[in-house]
Amino acid sequence: MQFQPFPKLSRLSTSCIITEKLDGTNAQIVISEATSEDMDMTNETIAVVNGLALRAGSRSRWITPGKATDNYGFAAWAERNAPELAKLGLGQHFGEWYGHGIQRGYGLGERHFALFNSERWGPHNPQTPNCVQVVPVLHKGAFSDADIEEAMCDLRMNGSRMVDGFMNPEGIVVYVHSARSLFKKTFEYDLGKWQEAA
Repeated sequence: MQFQPFPKLSRLSTSCIITEKLDGTNAQIVISEATSEDMDMTNETIAVVNGLALRAGSRSRWITPGKATDNYGFAAWAERNAPELAKLGLGQHFGEWYGHGIQRGYGLGERHFALFNSERWGPHNPQTPNCVQVVPVLHKGAFSDADIEEAMCDLRMNGSRMVDGFMNPEGIVVYVHSARSLFKKTFEYDLGKWQEAA
């Protein structure tokens, strides 16, 4: 029998970031050094910009522009915005593709891509592409149940922070630094004090 060590425990007294959970479809931009296959566009690459290959993905697969190969037009949007998206640099960049015709729709006539990593992207980083948004931060600091409940109450009472005036937000995402994990809490499926404010 192979030895299995006990997993390392994460500290509960830690810091966290609470952001608004957007209700769209999971999307990603993956940027790598371009290979000859990428240059020939014989794989799932959607664009090559300054020696960088850009790919678009959904939660579970690569996507490319086209009626049968895209996911709500995200790959086509990424292809059109490839020069700007290349500013993200090498790596895998996750976000939510949301707006018109996707899940809640948020009362929008268009669609947007909001990056999840609010510590890396946003107004504080001049490399943030102009064509993207960043999920709104509701709390940054110590992890506590009170802050989670306060974030939920705020969304319930004041509506979405992403789309001003939209009064049916989905919930929150909590990134716990010590665990390096994401957790979600939504109005439809989780119970909490925020319901008293409804």
